[in-house]
Amino acid sequence: MVQAEITARSISGTAGLAHVGISALDKDYRSPKGVVVNALRQIDLTIGRGEFVSVVGPSGCGKSTLLKCIAGIADVTGGRIDVDGKPVVEPPEGMAIVFQRDILLDWRNVIDNIMLPIEFHRLPRGPALARARDLLALIGLAGYESRQPWELSGGQRQRVAICRALIQDPALLLMDEPFGALDALTRDELNLELQRLWLQTRKTVLFITHSISEAVFLSDRVVVMAANPGRIVETIAIDLPRPRTLDARETPVFGRSTSRIRRLFEGMGFLKDSR
Repeated sequence: MVQAEITARSISGTAGLAHVGISALDKDYRSPKGVVVNALRQIDLTIGRGEFVSVVGPSGCGKSTLLKCIAGIADVTGGRIDVDGKPVVEPPEGMAIVFQRDILLDWRNVIDNIMLPIEFHRLPRGPALARARDLLALIGLAGYESRQPWELSGGQRQRVAICRALIQDPALLLMDEPFGALDALTRDELNLELQRLWLQTRKTVLFITHSISEAVFLSDRVVVMAANPGRIVETIAIDLPRPRTLDARETPVFGRSTSRIRRLFEGMGFLKDSR
């Protein structure tokens, strides 16, 4: 419920595209044993308006922490984050978040889950209800308005969560491993759906994932992070035409991009060849 309220509070209804600027960002926290942990160190990153940027890296490298700092739900230790030139000190206007867990409310049907941000802000229901139905049709769930969350598959639940995030046309969409708990076939399907939605709306997107192939398939750029402390080691531009089909994963450009990221992981001590 807390994360659902954060999502609702963070959407302002601001149309357009967001620009994100991060400069010399540091984030420390104290462990339960009192040890200071350097979660993020000297992060410099710009996300252009309408750009789709993914972040990959080993567990514990600070990917989700970075997203929470941008979302204004985690304080920073040093440096600066701006969204559209305004420093982030609280959840910025025009932002929405999709988490790994869909956080649907089991006692509300599909349409009422999508309408939660509208009710939270006490905004007019009529126009938003029409938009909610349009979003459901766009994402392949027309006719599901009255279904309960427990009647949906995992992939369908995440589609509803995405619709809820988009209900007020946010300028910035933050996605924290939204497909990580899904099976491979459903994940492929939702990658295609997300790309189609992005091509139609051109939202500024920051997408956190553990999947190298998913990051390359979806993104304009992929940011590779290392751990201890969390830091950016390289940013890789993805030179693949859009729209991309799953066959794009068989192309030389896709292969070179994924291989480059894997070599970076190997250089960190991950993905070692056992031969």
